[in-house]
Amino acid sequence: MTQLSPLSSETLPAGIRARFVDGINGLSIHLLEAGHETEGRPMVLLFHGFPEIAYSWRKIMVPLAQAGYHVVAPDLRGYGRTTGWDASYDGDLNAFRMMNLLRDTMGLLSALGRSSVDMVVGHDFGASVAAWSALVRPDVFRSLVLMSAPFAGPPAMTPSPTVSSDPIHAAMAALDRPRKHYHWYYSTRPANENMWHCPQGVAAFLRAYYHHKSADWKANKPHRLESWSATELAKMPTYYIMDLAEGMAETVAKEMPSAAEIAACQWLTEAELAVYAGEYSRNGFQGGLQFYRTRTEGAGLADSQVFAGKSIDVPAMFVSGGSDWGVYQNPGALERMQGTSCTDMRAVHLLEGAGHWVQQEQAAKVTELLLGFLRR
Repeated sequence: MTQLSPLSSETLPAGIRARFVDGINGLSIHLLEAGHETEGRPMVLLFHGFPEIAYSWRKIMVPLAQAGYHVVAPDLRGYGRTTGWDASYDGDLNAFRMMNLLRDTMGLLSALGRSSVDMVVGHDFGASVAAWSALVRPDVFRSLVLMSAPFAGPPAMTPSPTVSSDPIHAAMAALDRPRKHYHWYYSTRPANENMWHCPQGVAAFLRAYYHHKSADWKANKPHRLESWSATELAKMPTYYIMDLAEGMAETVAKEMPSAAEIAACQWLTEAELAVYAGEYSRNGFQGGLQFYRTRTEGAGLADSQVFAGKSIDVPAMFVSGGSDWGVYQNPGALERMQGTSCTDMRAVHLLEGAGHWVQQEQAAKVTELLLGFLRR
């Protein structure tokens, strides 16, 4: 991959700049930052999820900077304009294991001249990166905010660090309406091609995907699931528990919003969607899909098991949308996060009027919660 220009200032709110930081664990990291004009400010570090990029934090970066913080949001390995990673399915999956993502983060902080950050915030898969950052280096990451994805704790130690076959897949395939789990679909070779070169095009795919998981899709009414069983998981929408014979492009195409709904969507305008579509049209989705494969194939599991039984002990907060199924997709994770994996969980907020993309759908409320957490 060749290095690109930073994201154009014309696409960014005033007060945010884009630039590259080179030589970071084999990467040239593209990042957005606000509040960079003044030296010595406390730092807030923001990690995006899938299928997003650093641009997903655009709505909260300037208000945080105006409150006195240096705010940094990188395109993670595999995403956006960060380069130096292998975009092929057959590339080195170990490069995407969690401990190497932490190495990316620590290298970036070193290059920025930072020994610590006041708050690390992660959304979706970025929540895992943020959680592991606080777990492994609490001296560096002094407080933690997770969005949409509860952290259930490190994996237990096992005699052999391998991922065993889960009978849940055969059970879902045997349902009257045969189904499959999106994590395992995302781990298949055809998944990237299905989304990247779908008949409707990347922009329409992303519009439908973002709509389907947002509060604008009125059927999103999440609730706790009783167990990790086929019948319970099948209660979730098809963006999580897919129809067995369909790819994600076909799945979300059925939920494409109307022209009127698109025009009314103020949290993601057509101009904003075009930024995402431009990045994913160029890169495809495989870089982000590698994150899912590390879980389903066990890349880095041995590294993670070293921390079995360890908790996150820095002050923590959880924020998600009241219409976000991500809170409950892993039954029991929310309770473990509040009970044992985070020992200083200060608050859990589920915001009305937001689905999965909470920092975009309810940016003002999220900013208010982050600033309140920082001040406490």
